[in-house]
Formats: sequence, C-alpha cells, structure tokens
Amino acid sequence: MLNWVHREIRMISGSSRIDEMKKNKTKGLFASIVLGVAGGGGGGAVTACAPASSCGTVTVVDRPDIQSVNTNYIGYRAPLRPLNFIKLPVGSIQPEGWVKKYLELQRDGLTGHLGEISAWLEKDNNAWLTTGGDHGWEEVPYWLKGYGNLAYILNDPKMIEETKYWIEGVFASRQPDGYFGPVNERNGKRELWAQMIMLWCLQSYYEYSQDQRVIDLMTNYFKWQMTVPDDQLLEDYWEKSRGGDNIISIYWLYNHTGDAFLLELAEKIHRNTADWTKSTSLPNWHNVNIAQCFREPATYYMQTGDSAMLKASYNVHHLIRRTFGQVPGGMFGADENARLGYIDPRQGVETCGLVEQMASDEIMLCMTGDPMWAEHCEEVAFNSYPAAVMPDFKALRYITCPNHAISDSKNHHPGIDNRGPFLSMNPFSSRCCQHNHAQGWPYFTEHLVLATPDNGVATAIYAACKATVKVGDGKEITLHEETNYPFEEGIAFTVSTDEKVAFPFYLRIPSWTQKVEVRVNGKKVSAAPVAGKYLCINREWANGDCVELTLPMSLSMRTWQVNKNSVSVDYGPLTLSLKIAEKYVEKDSRETAIGDSKWQKGADSKKWPTTEIYPDSPWNYSLVLDKKEPLKNFKVIRKSWPADNYPFTVASVPLEVKAIGRPVPEWKIDETGLCGVLPEEDAVKGDKEEITLIPMGAARLRISAFPNTKE
Repeated sequence: MLNWVHREIRMISGSSRIDEMKKNKTKGLFASIVLGVAGGGGGGAVTACAPASSCGTVTVVDRPDIQSVNTNYIGYRAPLRPLNFIKLPVGSIQPEGWVKKYLELQRDGLTGHLGEISAWLEKDNNAWLTTGGDHGWEEVPYWLKGYGNLAYILNDPKMIEETKYWIEGVFASRQPDGYFGPVNERNGKRELWAQMIMLWCLQSYYEYSQDQRVIDLMTNYFKWQMTVPDDQLLEDYWEKSRGGDNIISIYWLYNHTGDAFLLELAEKIHRNTADWTKSTSLPNWHNVNIAQCFREPATYYMQTGDSAMLKASYNVHHLIRRTFGQVPGGMFGADENARLGYIDPRQGVETCGLVEQMASDEIMLCMTGDPMWAEHCEEVAFNSYPAAVMPDFKALRYITCPNHAISDSKNHHPGIDNRGPFLSMNPFSSRCCQHNHAQGWPYFTEHLVLATPDNGVATAIYAACKATVKVGDGKEITLHEETNYPFEEGIAFTVSTDEKVAFPFYLRIPSWTQKVEVRVNGKKVSAAPVAGKYLCINREWANGDCVELTLPMSLSMRTWQVNKNSVSVDYGPLTLSLKIAEKYVEKDSRETAIGDSKWQKGADSKKWPTTEIYPDSPWNYSLVLDKKEPLKNFKVIRKSWPADNYPFTVASVPLEVKAIGRPVPEWKIDETGLCGVLPEEDAVKGDKEEITLIPMGAARLRISAFPNTKE
C-alpha cells in the first residue's frame, strides 16, 4: 500500500471456508463450497486431483528467472532486456466463468454491434477503406483493437470474418513509400496516432493468422518513419503524448525480424515523444494520456537498461495517485483533465482511461515481473471498470466516479471538467470511449496465463480459464483454472498432458492476504508462500496433477488523509461500496448523446437507449467505526452464485457486508447536480442504522469513500 494511505487489517471471515477445504483434502478434491461451482451457473464439476506425489522444488521468488530464454515463444530479442512474462498468442486462453460471460455480453452488446450503428464505422467512404474517406480515422482501429481480439478469443466465425474485412482494407491502403491508412495532415505534417492503434490490431491478427503481410507492412511502414525528419514527426498532441505505443510495435517487429534499423527508429520515436520522466510534472494532465503514456519510459528502458527510465514510469503512476488519486478503485480524479483543487472522490475518469490503465498494468507486469502491476490491474478491473458499462453491455458512461450518486444526462460542469451529458449510460458516450472500451476484457483475458523465460508458466492475474501452452522442451499442455475469484478464496489448477513434462509454475501471492495455502495433489507444499511475491513450483508434471491455492480474504480499511480522512473498506481484492437502490430510466439516445456521437443511417436507436440511473434509497452515510478495532462490527455475508454467471449487479452480487452507518444530512446533491464534496469530519450525523456494502464493481451508483465516525 502506498505510504500516504493508512491501512488497518482485521481478520474477520474466511476461516469456515478454509476449514471446509481442509476437510476435503483427504479426498483429493477441491471443496465445491470454496470454489462456488456447485449449483447453477458456477462452472460445473470440480476436477479431481491425481494421487499425491512429490511437489518437487518449491521456492519463493521476487520475479521469474530471466537468465534463460524461452524456446517456445518469442520474447524480447537481445540487446533488448528480456521480458519477465511473455503473453501467449491470442486465442490460447479460453475464458470461463464470469469473464466468459462478460465477453459474451460484449459480443451481444455494444462491442459486437457498433459496426451496425456507429456512423464512424460506416463502410461507405470510410477512411480505412477508401482513399480520401471522410470518417473513421481513430474510431475504426479503437474498436477493432478490442473487437478483433474478442473474435479470436471466442472463436466466433462471423466476428472473425468482419475483422478480416477491415484488416484487408488496411492491407489495401498500403502506399509505395511504405505508408498505410488514412492521410490525416495537420499543418502539413502527417498525424500518426491512428496508425499506432491499427498496428496493435495487426499484431493480434498476425498471432491469429501468421499472415506474412503483417510483417511486410510493418517493416515498410517503419522504414517510411525513418525517412520523416524529426521536426515533422509526432508533432500533434495525441501522437506526441502516445509515442510509446509506436515503440511497443517497433519492439514487437524487432523480436520477429531482428532488423537492426528498428532499434534506431525506437530511439527516434522516443526523443520525439513527450517527456514522461520529470519528477513532479507531466506533459499534460489528460486522464487517458496519463493512464496510457506513463509506461513509455519503462518501455524504452527495455532498450537502454537505464534504471532512471524505469523509475520514471513508477514515479508517474505514484505521482498522479499521490496528487489526484486519494480515492478507492485504483484510479484517479481527472474527469477529462486533472485540475488543482478537484481531488474529491466525486471526480471520475473516462472509460478509455480505465481500459488503458488495465493495458498499461498488463504491459508493465510483463516487462518488470513486479506483482504490484498484476494487483493494480485486478483492482481496476474488479472495482472501477465493471460499473462503467450497463449490465447488458449496450451502453457505457464516459465518466465513472468512486462516489457517484446520480447518473443522468445533465451538464455537470464545473463539478466535472467535461461539459455535456457525460454521466449517463449511453451507447454513444463520445466517439473515443464508445469504440475504445472494447479492449478491456479481451486484453485482460489474454494475460490470465503467461509464459516465463525458463519455459514455464505463470498465473499473476486470476480468473477461470483454460489455457493451451507450450512448456519445457516444447510439449503442449492444457492448464485449467477453476475459480469464482475474486468473490471466493479458492483457485484450482489442473494440468492435462499426454506425457510427463518438467516445467516451473509461478503463482502470484497477493499482498493483501495472509496464511496462504498451496497444495499439489492434496499435499501441502514445503515452502511457505509470502505475500507480494511468487511461489514457484518446479517439478515433473503428469496428467491430472492438481494445484490448489487458497487466498484467505479479510476485511481491511484504507484512510484517505487528504480527503478529510474518509475511509474505504476492502475484502481481499474487492473494494466495497454502499448498496444503493438503483432506479433505471430510459431516454432517447439520439436526444441525450454527446455532441460528437453519430448514428448510421437506418440504425434503430430504440434498441440502444440511454439509461439514466437515480438513487432510490439514501446514499449520504458515514461509516461507524470502533475506536480500537475499526471493523469489529462488520459482518461478511456470502450469497449464492448467480445463475447467469454474472456477479456485477446489485441484485446478483454474491457477497455483502453488513455495517453500521449514520446519515449525514448536510451531504447532498449540490448546485452542479453531483453528490456534494465529502463533508467535514465534524459534520452533524443522524442516528445509527444498519447499512449494506457490496463490491464496488457491482454498484453503478456508489459511495466508496465514506466520512467516518469513530465511537
């Protein structure tokens, strides 16, 4: 936990489940009560473990061993520094459980249908399909970046065909000089931001298809970039801020081809990119730029080995949270832009910012191996991101806040930086988030299982899935992860292999847990897991071998000192919010859309309404904390797993916490239409009431940072 946050921990729940798990060890089964898979929608039967055998060598490590070179997957080629984790090719990981449900909702909702309703994706005269086309410059690659990966992960033939249509348009746009895509000139200089996004789409397509045209296009395009004088390169605001994305693509190609000029080009892009290395200031304070661009120095560190570059990325991450991130949920209050004096948890962040932060965390994890990045990715993914979209994934919010008491279509400026209807759930919540949201869960899925330099496998971010991965001397195994994490403490892994194979298996041990238990085939491992590190099990694995991981969850509290000593409560990786009754009101999305939103001709807006959400129960509570043991009177209540496998709604969330609160009468909706800033600590409070807290990700209206009353 960062040093400006005071954290108090009290073990309060979980022992009964651990006891239940222990009772079942002798049977070689992972207790279904722990996994939460017995009953409707939980994922089916639990796999039986193989008979007990040697656990091999078990060690606690800070990072994977990077002295070795993975012979099964392409990592970073020398002289680049080696990756700590290597992402598997897209499609290698098949999600299960609630993540699979989320991806299916994306497919059936906005992500899967934007091509039919968004004017920016209209194919006639589209800039990515027609020379001189007048629309789709940024929106097409933003959408395709998530849509295509979603298609590959779900192996959806219709979506794959649609993805290929756009990819073929990209190939058709190639010019003799190596340039590709729309020509977007500003002050006589070509703006390259949209190409940066499309390069990521092409890389995913190559992983799926092995189409050599991707390598050829990227090689020729980067040769063209080498010809552009420095004073004409990356001069526009977006591309200058986000040049790091271009470098990531350069390294990707270098790792495939070894072409030496690419490292020279990376140096050129770096020196023309905005400087994200200063200790106390940033090139700009735009929320998405910060979430996306802070990784640039660390990316360039992979080439130079200059530790100051790596430290710079860590510094930006901490600086923005130290200054504007004294709030729960892992993000920071920047609305459109971070502003001095606007640090209350009613300040929010763009949906674009949420998914870009998750992507940055995943990239930083692979580059550094630091488990902090996995933990932060989970914090954003489980707490901040789910509530930014409707449960049916047919609309989203531009801005989502830790304290978000109303979600309507009014203009809330200057309470938030944006002017216009930026808080309601709208299928056209600005042309950026509307299209860019799609990458969040697909990229998350792709990082659930990772390869390691020593031909092993790692799980740093946890969710149910089945991964096909090459290990050891090239043998292909299936690693099956069964869990309802983060709502349950238990995770079970089963290895399927045609023949025995030796490889290391790394498990991240979260910093928030204590007394972790790991068993291999029912036998407790010899080394004690350490919070904030990895446990490495290196052995010869046989078909049916099973690893059981128990991550005891407890209630903990954070105090946000600069925000009037407000507090937030966590349960394991889940941050809790007040349970507020949500009243949904549908509006015509043509009338409530943000100004740069446009419909395709013939699109039926009635199928894609705006939803406003209003509180139907009081929201202005303080938390009553015990003076000696703050969380003494908090009680964790587990509920049944939802039949539809979707746990992120007020009605379906399988976990609640009972607490005591006091209403704060002066804490009201203010003159800008937002919940007022946090009241002073000595604000008058009403009588005690029992209140209910639920995981933040399920609360589309939320109070997550509470005034506190110690008594």
